[in-house]
Amino acid sequence: MAPSPFRLLFLDLDDTVYPSSSGLWEAIGDRILKYMVEVAGVPALRADALRDEYFRSYGTTLTGLRIHQGVDPHDYLRYVHDLPLERYLTPDPAVRAILAEVPLRRVVFTNADHGHANRVLARLRLTDVIDQIIDIIDLDWTPKPLEAAYTKALAAVGETDATACVLVDDMVRNVLPAERLGMTGVLVGQKDSSENVHFRIDSLHQLPDLLKRLGVVYPREAA
Repeated sequence: MAPSPFRLLFLDLDDTVYPSSSGLWEAIGDRILKYMVEVAGVPALRADALRDEYFRSYGTTLTGLRIHQGVDPHDYLRYVHDLPLERYLTPDPAVRAILAEVPLRRVVFTNADHGHANRVLARLRLTDVIDQIIDIIDLDWTPKPLEAAYTKALAAVGETDATACVLVDDMVRNVLPAERLGMTGVLVGQKDSSENVHFRIDSLHQLPDLLKRLGVVYPREAA
């Protein structure tokens, strides 16, 4: 049997390792708006539009707030992620089993920080099936979808060949730069209807079948 064409699986965090229906991302969005008004001093009537403007222009609201309002990024990240995760997230044993069996190095690649990623993974009981976390601080505050974020992530994991990587993300705009660099991009979830990506799955439950179609060899089946 031919060897697997891939070595590494990049996984986005929010709305990817758990379903977008959880409501967590919406709750984080509410905290972002609250931070903009109560901490950064953005007028309440302007906050929603400005958040969208920063997100579209810079990749994250945080980047725009750093540039234009001079916010402390660490303070921002603590504030917006200060939520009771047990209210939103429920461990999924099937996802745990799927990630545990993926015969690739498993790396969470997120625009959030290690603190949030570690809390989410712990709540989902996935901590021990993830090999590494690359967060916004590791990326020198360069967020997806900027191409530099992907090259920094590759350097951080010590991978020199983008074609050896699969990236799974819930946003088309984050998948496309990965594909341009040579990664195999996979869009997860249905909230983004664009057809401009190579592969699409509804949830991580479908990941094993897709990886097998792409030539990933699972040791149990190769025996």
